[in-house]
Amino acid sequence: MNKKAELFLTFGKIGLFTFGGGYAMIPLIQKEVVENKKWMSNDDLLDLVAIAESTPGPIAVNAATFIGNKVAGFFGAACATCGVVLPSFLIIVIISYVFEAFKELKAVKYAFWGIRAGVLALILNALWTLFRQAKKDVISIAIMLLSFLAVVIFGVNAIIVIVSAALLGIVSSRIRRDEK
Repeated sequence: MNKKAELFLTFGKIGLFTFGGGYAMIPLIQKEVVENKKWMSNDDLLDLVAIAESTPGPIAVNAATFIGNKVAGFFGAACATCGVVLPSFLIIVIISYVFEAFKELKAVKYAFWGIRAGVLALILNALWTLFRQAKKDVISIAIMLLSFLAVVIFGVNAIIVIVSAALLGIVSSRIRRDEK
């Protein structure tokens, strides 16, 4: 199978079997892209998540585009992006036609309650996996905690926190480099 078709099918599977958006997709992307296909390393995936999170657009689409481009160039990026988007698009179109008729059914309400709980578990799993694999030191942990407090406690805009964290990371790495 050629790389473009493989990218489309791989990201189609990721898009089809993952509910809850990009963060919920990270464990499946890691399993498929790092472990099964060996298109990149865990460190590359961590960098990719940081880049995909920092750029406009959904993290899963950004990740698919980046990985597709790395594996098979421009057309690989297009195939991976279409693969990850198409299942969700089709599912949303289908649901939009039938949801109004069934949204008041208890079974549907319970199903969505269960899906939300499952999505939360997937997001927490992705967070834990990324945290375990990230290189940590006192400064990076301090930046993480300050960022969390800024957003959750003080309601600081996430864009300001991301830019500030990036600047703190650059400054601290320059200081450490100059000390050596």
